[in-house]
Amino acid sequence: MARWAIGDVQGCSAELDALLLRLRFNADRDQLWFTGDLVNRGPQSLAALRRVRDLAANAIVVLGNHDLHLLALALLPDRKPRRSDTLDDILAAPDRDALLAWLLSRPLAHHDLARNDLLVHAGLVPQWHARQAALLAGEVSQALQHDPEKLLGGMYGDEPDHWDETLSGQARWRFIVNVLTRMRVCTNAGRIDLKFKGPPAEVRPPWLPWFAVAGRASLATRVIFGHWSALGLYQNHGVLGLDTGCVWGGSLTAMNLDDPGAPPVAEPARTRRPLSD
Repeated sequence: MARWAIGDVQGCSAELDALLLRLRFNADRDQLWFTGDLVNRGPQSLAALRRVRDLAANAIVVLGNHDLHLLALALLPDRKPRRSDTLDDILAAPDRDALLAWLLSRPLAHHDLARNDLLVHAGLVPQWHARQAALLAGEVSQALQHDPEKLLGGMYGDEPDHWDETLSGQARWRFIVNVLTRMRVCTNAGRIDLKFKGPPAEVRPPWLPWFAVAGRASLATRVIFGHWSALGLYQNHGVLGLDTGCVWGGSLTAMNLDDPGAPPVAEPARTRRPLSD
């Protein structure tokens, strides 16, 4: 059995199919870990979502910010699409309800305790160790499945910007969602900035890439994540970053989680979309 981690697909279904061929993916022996953002911005969001859903137990998928945005568009009558969205094909699909139900059941974090791996879309604040992050993700998942409209309706916004164990209700859920699906940088004290999208070289004090904070509680666990296309393929500080910007003309990248010395397998983008918000 091989475990392959795959970066943000974002509607690049043709590249995903080609990548799986290059991996010689075998459903009898292999498992695929997806870093989230299966959909949006790319040209084939419906095909990508169907493809990964049909992998069934072979796929471990965590939710990204674009996946949550799709759910909000589908379930909240007043939520409007963004100009850059490419989600209409899913929202009009005959199997829309089944696809959305599957997506609603995906977690925000997957913790493989035996192998000491944690899969998230974006990152962790310094105060959270892997087990805590998984438990907090579970709180959001429970709320999302119990009352998705309530969770999604309160999801948007950048506050609160720091962790406090006493946070409750919508504020607590929003912070957990923002850290696990949107954050790239934070301070040593765990204050988060959700606006920064540039490369690490442009990060200025007091901000740091979340994984570069000295003494963060998750140091003992390998964290696999995506979300940061300007970071690209990244292996350092005990983390594995896999968003290599396929949707922007880069590539879709996979790494063998059970053979850290193996080279990445990358499928170049077939099309390029202009950068947008």
